[in-house]
Amino acid sequence: MVKTKKIIKPIEKIFTIIKVICVIFLIGLIAVLALQRFSNNEKAIAGFRVFSVATGSMIPKYQVGDVLVVKEQDPNTLKVGDDITYLGEHGSFAGRVVTHQIIEIEETVGGRVFHTKGIANEVEDPTITGDQILGRVIYKCMFISLLTKLMNNMTAFYIVFIIPFAILIFLQFKDSADEKR
Repeated sequence: MVKTKKIIKPIEKIFTIIKVICVIFLIGLIAVLALQRFSNNEKAIAGFRVFSVATGSMIPKYQVGDVLVVKEQDPNTLKVGDDITYLGEHGSFAGRVVTHQIIEIEETVGGRVFHTKGIANEVEDPTITGDQILGRVIYKCMFISLLTKLMNNMTAFYIVFIIPFAILIFLQFKDSADEKR
């Protein structure tokens, strides 16, 4: 009897840890995906925004579906080689959120003018001004990128969402059954 209690206590702790990890994972995942999907990235949280790469214009640095964290930054601190995300205003870029690399910066009387281009593109983008810039790419979220790509696959969806949710439900029922005993 004593040995089984010594064994049961560590197992209960392991189940509790698994439950906490599942809850944190699901809350974090839902929060990031909700921020990305529902805010349309119009609002930054503490100066940060999350964007998904939609085209292959930045291959090999960023793949389609990669999730990037962008930090608002003073346009005067940007330099050639920085990857920035901006809202296009001209031509086929009008109304689109674009993440490309700065290839040249012009100092003009009206302020800085930025020349950008996708790494995989042969043609430069229309020039942009500092007020179009949403921020500089500071981080590529490998884990969230992988999850976003997995979400496009129904099997992966079940593995990433349904299994942790099922584990939580199972552990909750187990806790309830243990309390009744």
